[in-house]
Amino acid sequence: MSQNLQFALQAAWKVLLVGLLLGAGLPTLFALGVRSLAWGAGGAAEVSQDGTAAKAQPIGTVLGWVCFIVVLLGVALGITFIVASGFGKMLSFEHIYPTIVDKH
Repeated sequence: MSQNLQFALQAAWKVLLVGLLLGAGLPTLFALGVRSLAWGAGGAAEVSQDGTAAKAQPIGTVLGWVCFIVVLLGVALGITFIVASGFGKMLSFEHIYPTIVDKH
């Protein structure tokens, strides 16, 4: 396999992975958050298999909010990336948290 084709395939896998993560991953995580909130609320929001109202599960509410926070962080990071690019800067992930730096 030629080196150019190998680099193209490696890049295609990276694009596919990011597309799945951001294109399907964040909406899926949001849907899981909504489902977790329904589980946490119980009652009419969560009906069991036999048709009776389910008991409230506080951990469901916590999981739902954790999902929403992760989605909001992903959206904020995406907006930061777009704005930084518009100002001729870039995001650096050299540290634990992303920082905006000048392009090299």
